[in-house]
Amino acid sequence: MLNRYLFPATLLWLCLTSCLRPTAVGLTASGLSRTHFQSKTDSLSTDLYVLTNSQGMEVCLTNYGARVVSIMVPDREGTLRDVVLGFDSIQDYRKYPNNLGAVLGRCANRLGQARVTIGGKEYSLPQNNGPHCLHSGPEGFHTRTFWVERSSEREVVMCYVSPDGEAGFPGRLSCTVTYKLTDDNALEIRYSATTDQPTLCNLTNHTYFNLDGDPTLTNLDYLLQITSDSYLPIDSTGLPTGVIDRVKDTPLEFRQAARVGERCGQPFASICYARGIDQNWLLPPSVDRPAATVYSPRSGIILEVYTDQPGIQVYGANALNGTLRGKRGVAYGPRCAICLETQCYPDAPHHPEWPSVLLCPGERYEHHCTYRFRRE
Repeated sequence: MLNRYLFPATLLWLCLTSCLRPTAVGLTASGLSRTHFQSKTDSLSTDLYVLTNSQGMEVCLTNYGARVVSIMVPDREGTLRDVVLGFDSIQDYRKYPNNLGAVLGRCANRLGQARVTIGGKEYSLPQNNGPHCLHSGPEGFHTRTFWVERSSEREVVMCYVSPDGEAGFPGRLSCTVTYKLTDDNALEIRYSATTDQPTLCNLTNHTYFNLDGDPTLTNLDYLLQITSDSYLPIDSTGLPTGVIDRVKDTPLEFRQAARVGERCGQPFASICYARGIDQNWLLPPSVDRPAATVYSPRSGIILEVYTDQPGIQVYGANALNGTLRGKRGVAYGPRCAICLETQCYPDAPHHPEWPSVLLCPGERYEHHCTYRFRRE
């Protein structure tokens, strides 16, 4: 008689717990399965962490590379779209060399000739971008598993300790990355780091945004605005020349919103060398207005970027060539997304007149970036 009532009660309990824990047994709003992100790597476990807010927005993260995996935001009709490139499983993130959605460190962007001098001593770094070191080499933070200090439906805190000598850099760097989703549809990212020896630190996030939620479409119709009147020209290897130029009367002037497709093919040296948009703009010291704004006329989705950093690297996904197949097997082709990487200037150690990326014991690196979404 007891079993007659026990079975229905058990079934009801299973149904209720399934509804209360969708990421444990079902799919996220973006179609991801949490079980596909659960594995062991670097002696730590990887997982999928889901943030939600009162507006129905959803952000999925993994601690492998402290990555943004998906972001669901409403378009002009109120339909949720996944506006981020990524993969369906942790295996694909590990199998295919990529930095999709990852935190880059310990020193993002290019370091000329893959050499730096710190405290009078020269250090050799991995060469992975011609003669230069890009994003700290092929085994940078994007390949490391962070441990999760705490998580909730609104916030995830991830930590990583980079040992002395990793990727050629001196010092033990302890860093923390905090993702927070707010009710005004903003994803806040806060970075902090300390070191036990003088070293370099310049962290950023390398999320590829496709504001149409359809990676078969390019960024050419996006309207881009950058709050900057100067940029860093590059040479044929992509390295800043050391000169700071004005954007006025150049194809890199985005002080007023301009169509990406009208600018990325211009016969202009820095654009030709990068095969499109891939430059660093200098930002005024303000966190009250967007450093950059991107708008898709097709979806009506607007992305605003706020930061306390002195520069922003805007990259038009020029190097994607269709060989990477991401979520749902879609091939990621040229210019199918745009990256907005807030940071210090690239190759800063070789230009002492620029903002420094040197971090010393007793100091704390701090960096705040916000990606805020709205719709027309």
